[in-house]
Amino acid sequence: MNIQDLNPQVIWKNFYLLTQVPRPSGHLEKIQAFLLQWSKEHGVEAFKDNAGNIVMKKPATAGREDRKRVVLQAHMDMVPQKLDEVQHDFENDPIQAYVDGEWVRAKGTTLGSDDGMGVAAIMAVMESSDLEHGPLEALITVDEETGMFGVNNLSADTLHGDILLNLDEETHGEFVVGSAGGINIKAELQYKEEETDPEDVSVKIRIEGLKGGHSGCEIHEGRANANKLMARIVRQAIQDDDACLVSWNGGNMRNAIPRSCEVVISLPKENLDDLHDLAQYCQNAFREEFRFIEDDISVQLIAVEKASHQMPAEIRDNLVDAIMACHDGVLRYIPSIPGIVETSSNLAIINMGGGNAEFKILARGSQSTYFEYLQEMLESTFAMAGMKVTMDGEYGAWQPNWDSPIVAKMQEVFKDTFGTAPVVRVCHAGLECSIIGGVYPQMDLVAFGPTLKSPHTPDERVNIQTVADFWLFLQNLLKAI
Repeated sequence: MNIQDLNPQVIWKNFYLLTQVPRPSGHLEKIQAFLLQWSKEHGVEAFKDNAGNIVMKKPATAGREDRKRVVLQAHMDMVPQKLDEVQHDFENDPIQAYVDGEWVRAKGTTLGSDDGMGVAAIMAVMESSDLEHGPLEALITVDEETGMFGVNNLSADTLHGDILLNLDEETHGEFVVGSAGGINIKAELQYKEEETDPEDVSVKIRIEGLKGGHSGCEIHEGRANANKLMARIVRQAIQDDDACLVSWNGGNMRNAIPRSCEVVISLPKENLDDLHDLAQYCQNAFREEFRFIEDDISVQLIAVEKASHQMPAEIRDNLVDAIMACHDGVLRYIPSIPGIVETSSNLAIINMGGGNAEFKILARGSQSTYFEYLQEMLESTFAMAGMKVTMDGEYGAWQPNWDSPIVAKMQEVFKDTFGTAPVVRVCHAGLECSIIGGVYPQMDLVAFGPTLKSPHTPDERVNIQTVADFWLFLQNLLKAI
C-alpha cells in the first residue's frame, strides 16, 4: 500500500507530498517555496516572515468568529541521517517512505515525521471545508533542529493567537506542558601538523552499527556514543602501539546521538597485529557493556593510503583526554518527577584534521543553576585542553503551567473521544514553546501529536493508527475550543 492511500487520507497525502520535497535543516528553500505554492493553490492566505517561517491564516467557520484564536505550530525541517551503506542526497533526493505493518518508515534514512506529521496536519486543517473551528493561524518554522532559528527570530506582531497547539510531541495520548532549555557548545583549536614517520603505516578505525537517537527523547536509554567509544580505542592505541592521530570524524547533528565515527591513525607496521587485537577486544567489550541496548556494535580496521601529516603528540594527548573526560549523557533527573531527565549533554560532533579541531555539544537543562553548572563543567573540560569555547543558540526551559485552561479542555475532549484519560507531563527534549511563550506571554501553550519512534535515526517511524487518532482528536478539539 502507498502511504498516500492510508487513512486519514487528508493527512497522509500531505505527508507524502512533504517526503517528495528535500528539507534538511539549513536547506529549506525548496520546502518554503512548496508551502507557499501549495497555499496559493488551495486558497490559503500565507506569507514568509523575515525569519523564513511560513505563516498561514484561516477565518473562523460561520458562527464561531468570537472563539479564541488558535495557532497551529510545527517545524518544516528534518534531521538528515542515513545508514552508511545507503546512497542518499538529502538536499536533492525525496524520502522513500513505505508501510511496514503498523508503521510507516523510510528506506535507510530518517523519515521526516519529526515534524512532517505536524506540518501535514496543518495543511489538512487549512484546506478542509468541513471542519468547525474558530479563527486560525499557523506557524511553520525553519531550522528547529539546528538551533530553533525560526522562533528565535520571530517578531512580536506576526501572530495574534490566544492558544498555541504545538504539533511536535511524539507520543499519542500525552500532552506536554514543559520542556528543557538548551545551548550549543563549541570547542575549537588550531594546531600545526607535523610529518608522519616515513616508516609508519596508516589505518582507519571505524565504529558503526549504533542506534544513535534523539538526544532529548532517548538520552536516558544509555545508548552508546560513537565518539566516546572511539576515544577509548584511540587512547589505548596511543599508549600501547605508538599510534599518532591523523584525523577524526564522528557525528553530524548536534541533537542526534552519534551513530558512527571514523579515525585515521599512523603507527609502526610491527604494531598492526596488536591494533587488530585491540579492535577485537574493544568490540567484544562494547557489545557486552551495551547488551540489551545496542544490537550490533562493529569496530573495523581499514587499510588506507599512508598519511603525510599528523597531529603533534602533546595536542593529540590533550584532545583525546578532553574527549575521555567530557560528560556525555544524563547528568541528573528531576528530583520531584522520577524518570524525567533534568540535565544532559550530547558529545555530538567531532571533526579533527588538517590543523583544525572542532567539537560540538548540545547541552540541555530545565533547572537554571544546575544547567549553568553543566555548561561550566564542559567549558572547563575543553579549556584544560587549550581549546577556545563558545556558546550560542541558547533557549530557555518552558516552565509548566499545571493550571492551563487549554490543557483542561484537551483532557475533557480526549476522554470524551477515546474514553480514557491522557497523560500530562514535561519532557527533556527542547520544544519551540519555550521561545514562543517569551514572545507571546499571553498565549496558553501545549504540545501533542501521534506516536513516533526513534526520530533523528534511520529507524524513525510513525504509528499509523495513532495518526488517525491524532487527527480525530484535533478535529474535535478545534470544534470544542
